[in-house]
Amino acid sequence: MTSIKDIARLAGVSPSTVSRVLNERAYVRSEVRQHVLDIVKEKGYVQNHVARSMVLQRSFTIGVVIPYLFNMFQRQLFASMEFFLEQHGYKTQFFFLRWSDASEQAFLRRLKSETLDGIIFIHELDNPLIYQYIQERGLPVALCTFEKQEFGFPAVHIEEEASASLAVEYLIQRGHRNIGFITGEHFSFGRQREDGYRRALAAHGISYSPEFTVRVPSYDPGAGRTGMLTLIKRKQPLTAVFAATDELAIGAMKALSESGLRVPEDVSVVGLDDIDISAFTTPGLTTVRQPIFEMGKKSADLVCEWIARGRMQEKTELFTATIVERDSVRTLN
Repeated sequence: MTSIKDIARLAGVSPSTVSRVLNERAYVRSEVRQHVLDIVKEKGYVQNHVARSMVLQRSFTIGVVIPYLFNMFQRQLFASMEFFLEQHGYKTQFFFLRWSDASEQAFLRRLKSETLDGIIFIHELDNPLIYQYIQERGLPVALCTFEKQEFGFPAVHIEEEASASLAVEYLIQRGHRNIGFITGEHFSFGRQREDGYRRALAAHGISYSPEFTVRVPSYDPGAGRTGMLTLIKRKQPLTAVFAATDELAIGAMKALSESGLRVPEDVSVVGLDDIDISAFTTPGLTTVRQPIFEMGKKSADLVCEWIARGRMQEKTELFTATIVERDSVRTLN
């Protein structure tokens, strides 16, 4: 492997001069700088991140867009992404966005000033100008957990509606017909999971009741607790609850316990995501598993392959969701 000392010897300069060139520090005459860079390129010395950037005209940085208040699912997802981006030789730059137009506009302004080789969205944004800018710039991109078909970007996600239907079907097969639903107010996946809930009910001749559905401001345990308390106050004859995310389900279980109701003896609970903590709740949460690690890897692979090949290779990767049975569901007689 070519070292800095080898480059210095071939260029007829000291190793410290090579280091100053690669790190853009201190003054080096322009002709010496160019001579060193020519040898770096010729010998393929690209192990140093700064050198690679200078020689290949790339930043070796991938932007990752996540919510300002990110949840456990997103934490696991970007941990997987960061690991595999590093394997590809990229560092990550995080962009934390709030659920507001002002935050998205600020992000667009910042994006226009950044030097990125690509970008991955974990967080779905509403402002179409952001996606239009990325499309016009030709920036390699991957969408993870959602899709924007109108822009044609590669996307990695599960089939949301079918995954929610799978959860509700699981409850119906175990004798439940009065099934509540807790979901968030934002993002396409929430709407799609509600469609899946309704579809499963209709497939079994169960009428949809608005009184069985609660929409909360976010998808975290606190919102799940609030949503479950709302259902309890409505005094509906629920035997089971499907929550659109595991964190909502965990909050719902907390509310049931606080109200003197047992899971699953009084009310069964099913979530969706299979985040790590779901195996350690009491009782263990039955849920629909998204392959989080694999989705993170695929998102990293998609954007890095686009960068390497100079063109988009794949458009959509749909992963299959599966039921993970634990102890939060009771079979009715």
